[in-house]
Amino acid sequence: MAENKQVLVLQGENIAAYGFGEGHPFGPDRHDAFHAELARRRLNVRLATAGDATRAELETFHTPRYIDFVTQACAQNTGFLDRGDTPARAGIAEAATAVAGATLYAVNAVMQGAAPRAFVPIAGLHHAGRDHAAGFCVFNDCGIALEVLRQRYGLSRIAYVDIDAHHGDGMFYAFEADPEVCIVDAHEDGRVLFPGTGHAQETGKGAAQGTKLNLVLPPGAGDAEFLAAWEQGEALLEAARPEFILLQCGADSIAGDPITHLQLTPQAHAEVAARLSRLAARHCEGRMIALGGGGYNRDNLAKGWTAVVAALVETA
Repeated sequence: MAENKQVLVLQGENIAAYGFGEGHPFGPDRHDAFHAELARRRLNVRLATAGDATRAELETFHTPRYIDFVTQACAQNTGFLDRGDTPARAGIAEAATAVAGATLYAVNAVMQGAAPRAFVPIAGLHHAGRDHAAGFCVFNDCGIALEVLRQRYGLSRIAYVDIDAHHGDGMFYAFEADPEVCIVDAHEDGRVLFPGTGHAQETGKGAAQGTKLNLVLPPGAGDAEFLAAWEQGEALLEAARPEFILLQCGADSIAGDPITHLQLTPQAHAEVAARLSRLAARHCEGRMIALGGGGYNRDNLAKGWTAVVAALVETA
């Protein structure tokens, strides 16, 4: 791919379709809410639409049995893919495959020099495990991207950063014992918020001890508390010297979200994105992508995600 200095932003009806119906917190209107704000800001970005992930790409993270289960359950258009959070709706398997495809398009563009940074809305489905759905997440595009970075591009030091209000359990526990993966996850205390995980004493297992960090925030914490905690996370990332950074920047940590209790502003998201972008310039040849993640107040996600894109534009 030819070099392009513009930040890449993904769009498309295929990823917009990832939602569980009108009125559901994760509804299909989230994509358009973000893109309307992005267009209003007139940022210098390049828009693109991606195709689906392949079955082989899904299998870099997920088990074949689980992929088959999702396909069959969604085709029946009834029930749930988990214990009651993630509906088995017609079209969701295809939309989840499209989200994974969009994230991999961003990964490939950055790795091949076609974009300095990239942002993928709707993506960042961090609760799905290798063999199960959870928390509105069907296929874990974050995990798929990480495995593709290792298998296709041969990277051995990858950082996953998560500032969604909910702990990214699907990522944390999939790589808890993996010393090649540095994880910094800032989230609301799991004792009061789904999924109930991500405790401060969990710092990795075995050879990976010390490569993981949970920054646990109390309900009501705002930018000051978050950014104070972030200093510890950034120090771990600096020491890890990653070759690629994946940022899950869920907007449900912004004040006014209907299902969480943190009080951050979009500026906190912009600040983390800018700091990570500068860290990527120091250690990763600039290689970084951001994934939208959660966020159920449409105004918040529009402004929060656009603030992240603006920070990437300014620091790319």
